[in-house]
Amino acid sequence: MATDSDVPVTREQVRGRYAAAALKVLAGTAGGGCCGPADSGDGCGPAAEGGFGSQLYSAAERGQLPGAAVEASLGCGNPLLVADLNPGETVLDLGSGGGIDVLLSARRVGPTGKAYGLDMTDEMLELARRNATEAGAENVEFLKGHIEDIPLPDGSVDVVISNCVINLSTDKPAVFASAYRVLKPGGRLGISDVVADNRLGPDERAERGGWAECIAGALSIAEYEQGLAGAGFVDIDIRPTHEVAEGMHAAIVKARKPA
Repeated sequence: MATDSDVPVTREQVRGRYAAAALKVLAGTAGGGCCGPADSGDGCGPAAEGGFGSQLYSAAERGQLPGAAVEASLGCGNPLLVADLNPGETVLDLGSGGGIDVLLSARRVGPTGKAYGLDMTDEMLELARRNATEAGAENVEFLKGHIEDIPLPDGSVDVVISNCVINLSTDKPAVFASAYRVLKPGGRLGISDVVADNRLGPDERAERGGWAECIAGALSIAEYEQGLAGAGFVDIDIRPTHEVAEGMHAAIVKARKPA
């Protein structure tokens, strides 16, 4: 587990890696995936087939969006498959990156709904706002901040989504508590993330990939369940979808704040 002294270093490593990915897209070059094993000088190589990236969205979904939003997709799943968004709802995407999930969410909640994106990286926020303008999305707003301390009022959103970001945090209890706080009573959590088999300890996870590669910082399934329950969530359901490293899986995570 990371200590307090580790937090700034790890956070800056993550920020730098995702800033590099955003700058590549802004410059008109391939964005690639930051999660997963790196294969280029800046550590942001193309996403592995079936593991990370835009191929986890349908062709129809990709076709609705600006190309730059698709290029900057760095996640390990498609949280909208489990979020069950409805017209008029307010949704928040933790670690929104280039905005792919925010823009897709905005279409689902419609003009009477709202889609927020939260990211700590200026370059990703610039890219996301450009993508929103190109898409003509008027019911979106991108916020700068940390997922451990969400800059929204208590009980202000219906659904929290996230795509392969919570594993990057060095203070996951704070993430779960912050998400719980901003959800309305009865609000839902529907995210994609990387989880480890319960048999793997932290050192074994670190052997399979770095923190910024979405591997070393992943919780085990049991730890994830305990963390969500500790924050107050109920109806917790964690289902691995595909393997991203030996004993490490992309997973769909669902939970609910009691009404």
